[in-house]
Amino acid sequence: MDPSPRFFSWDEIKSYSSRAPERWLVIDRKVYDISRFHKRHPGGSRVISHYAGQDATDPFTAFHLDKNLVRTYLKPLLIGELAADQPSFEPNKNKELVEDFRELRATVEKMGLLNSNHLFFLLSLLHILLLDVSAWLNVWYFGTSLVPFLITALLLGTVQAQAGWLQHDFGHLSVFGKSKWNHWIHKFVIGHLKGAPASWWNHWHFQHHAKPNCFRKDPDLNMHPLLFALGKILSVELGIKKKKFMPYNHQHKYFFLLGPPALVPFYLQWYVFYFVVQRKNWVDLAWMVTFYLRFFITYSFLLDLKSLLGLFLLLRIIESHWFVWVTQMNHIPMAIDYDKNMDWLSMQLQATCNVNQSFFNDWVTGHLNFQIEHHLFPTMPRHNFWKVAPLVKSMCVKHGIEYQSKPLFTGFTDIVHSLKVAGEIWFKAYHEPENTKS
Repeated sequence: MDPSPRFFSWDEIKSYSSRAPERWLVIDRKVYDISRFHKRHPGGSRVISHYAGQDATDPFTAFHLDKNLVRTYLKPLLIGELAADQPSFEPNKNKELVEDFRELRATVEKMGLLNSNHLFFLLSLLHILLLDVSAWLNVWYFGTSLVPFLITALLLGTVQAQAGWLQHDFGHLSVFGKSKWNHWIHKFVIGHLKGAPASWWNHWHFQHHAKPNCFRKDPDLNMHPLLFALGKILSVELGIKKKKFMPYNHQHKYFFLLGPPALVPFYLQWYVFYFVVQRKNWVDLAWMVTFYLRFFITYSFLLDLKSLLGLFLLLRIIESHWFVWVTQMNHIPMAIDYDKNMDWLSMQLQATCNVNQSFFNDWVTGHLNFQIEHHLFPTMPRHNFWKVAPLVKSMCVKHGIEYQSKPLFTGFTDIVHSLKVAGEIWFKAYHEPENTKS
């Protein structure tokens, strides 16, 4: 006979957090022990552990395509369920808000907004390949003088940026209905077209989506505090503790040196190789090698070694500027703090903002100007973001949640402004007399 089911309270569950030897989480009132499973989790150990001790129903729904298949893997992990007198989510969360969002999710599914237009993504891929070929033909036809050289670098930088948005689509499983097809083509786009590993992107990016702007859970914040002081709360904490790894009151100035121009060519360029070798992910490494072979062989017929290396460095710098400005304008100016275990909607709206829609903004950002909608529905194809935006805005108005959308240039300047404000806050906290150690 089956043993009697075990019943738990939220107070019991929250003690089994990511810092505890045993880790539990809740999905649809069912309690699962992920203490051993988290290391085998396909999305990575950290992303599932970030919800240990918490309700993971909404992220579970947001990230998985075939939920019935995933539940078969969860069955051996089931240890009980919430007691009848316990709410379906933590008592600190707004019941009406959580239920309204889950109703919105059901509406989105009924409207077919999670279904993709394959032609859209095919045309996106073709325009990337066309730009890539045009870059080579430009040097072949016009020669290697400065102007055609710079045009080719700009075209190749554009290829890298646009391929970055496209791999992002496949990585989020938003193109095909089957996860395996998304995974396979993801490896081609990020590996062969960009020279980066899909495994690294999955490990890094899904943590960001699970807990955006949550320090020690969102890896995009790893630059705090070694390079930058981020957010008002963390900056005060840093100042009070008398921490000064960098002159943070000048960070809005040195951001132009250590941020946009340096991230890809001087950090990610070597780190992605370290990542795949350390984890012995030889399939990803093989895909990455095909990118470098293709690039250096095809351009070696046209350029000498010095010019070839210069072209590669220049395209990475262009890509890096594009990537940093677009990705950080939606998050750095927003609230940054430790994980407060907020409901899904509130957490994402607190950490993300939008940039106004236009054809240019959609193209240059890969539709990540709709960052709010993307974070709420990460598997939604990007061509549907504008359709769900009015529904999200309406819900925000109903519950008094701020929905931010701004012009593109304002988004860029807000990055610098927020760094300046955080630096000033740190400086004041660092130099307050009552905080000075005796």
